[in-house]
Amino acid sequence: MQNAASDPQKIIAELEQKLRSQAADITRLDKQSRSLERKNDSLERKAQSLEAAKRELFEQLRLLIENRFGPSTEKYNIPQEDLFFDEAEALVEAEPELNNEEAAEEEADAPTKPASAKPRTRGGRLALPPELPRVDIVHDVTDDQKHCHNDGTELVCIGEEVSEQLDVIPAKIRVLRHIRRKYACKTCEDGVATAPMPPQPLPKSNASPNLLAYSVIAKYVDALPLYRQERAFKRLGIDLPRNTLARWMIQASELIEPLTKRLRHHLHASAIIHMDETTFQVNTEPDRKASSPSYMWVQRGGPPGQQVVLYDYDASRSGQVPTRLLENYQGILVTDGYEGYAQVVRTNQLTHVGCWAHYPESVFIRSKTPECSAYRRCSTSFVGIKYRLEFHDPGVRCSSDSRRPSRAKPMWQLKGGAWRDYQPAHCTRKAVVRSRDMVPIPV
Repeated sequence: MQNAASDPQKIIAELEQKLRSQAADITRLDKQSRSLERKNDSLERKAQSLEAAKRELFEQLRLLIENRFGPSTEKYNIPQEDLFFDEAEALVEAEPELNNEEAAEEEADAPTKPASAKPRTRGGRLALPPELPRVDIVHDVTDDQKHCHNDGTELVCIGEEVSEQLDVIPAKIRVLRHIRRKYACKTCEDGVATAPMPPQPLPKSNASPNLLAYSVIAKYVDALPLYRQERAFKRLGIDLPRNTLARWMIQASELIEPLTKRLRHHLHASAIIHMDETTFQVNTEPDRKASSPSYMWVQRGGPPGQQVVLYDYDASRSGQVPTRLLENYQGILVTDGYEGYAQVVRTNQLTHVGCWAHYPESVFIRSKTPECSAYRRCSTSFVGIKYRLEFHDPGVRCSSDSRRPSRAKPMWQLKGGAWRDYQPAHCTRKAVVRSRDMVPIPV
């Protein structure tokens, strides 16, 4: 009986021991769970910190790449697709209708136009040029409509309503067959007379002068690359590889070399030459990376109505380029203040003239101090007044009219003399000194 009674007690004791053991396990597991939750929270915070650091590093890398290889100005940073798909919508939305207040302000600020100028309303349609050929398309009523519906009397034409549409004839491809007649004597059968071939730009090519001119204008005036011209010709049923077009471009440039020399001679004969350089990327150039910057040097000069504009490519921006392009030139050189022109100025003893449009740029100060901001506003204000004067009175732009010194020169003496010699505090001395060294165009 004792064994029977002790067995339940033993079982109870074992069960209590198991319960205590399970309770201890539950407590231990609960501690482990809380520890794991803390570790998980710590890992999540660490992951978020690493993700933020990664984004920051990627942003820094993007900025470094953009600063190293990107454009130097934001105005050209336009997505390529925006230039094609919504161009029409963008142009239409670019000129919203003015409200009454804006219209009044624009009318008040608008310059006085000559009496002969015809006002043009916003969005108005200009008349088509009268020298264009006209093709008359007559629209007539039916024979039944040419009789009165009341008494049947035949109607008389009393006038016309004329409206014009601008039409275009798409490009057409044709083949010019040059047939050269050959003649020989039936009696002696000695010698053959063959009609000579007219002079051709490219004698051994099947390109006509019109085709050469069409392709050159499309590429260098309309900015249509050769691969797009190849596609356009293929739509017309002609397989014209781009390497053939490229060879024609090179040969055509050699043909106009005498004209280029004549234009350069005319340019160097002018008293004033404007010159500037801009970056130009060439993807496949021997011994140079595709990312290496190249430059297009532009020169413009000549009397009114006989202006010459020459473009010269060079891989360098050094001062040797303008020295080569302006060899033996004596006169006035107008630039934006780039130091690369100093060599040709010293060598040719030129008068180095500063461009008014770039003058505020030459004194541009990155500092945001009030003194520098006032200095910038003063220079910009004077240039704005000068341009406003010439805009109101276009006759003083390119003439030696007595009105020019009497009206514009005092502004330079009052404003220019005061601000050009002023050295604001905390401003970059190099920029200010460069603006003083440039000789402004006489006003």
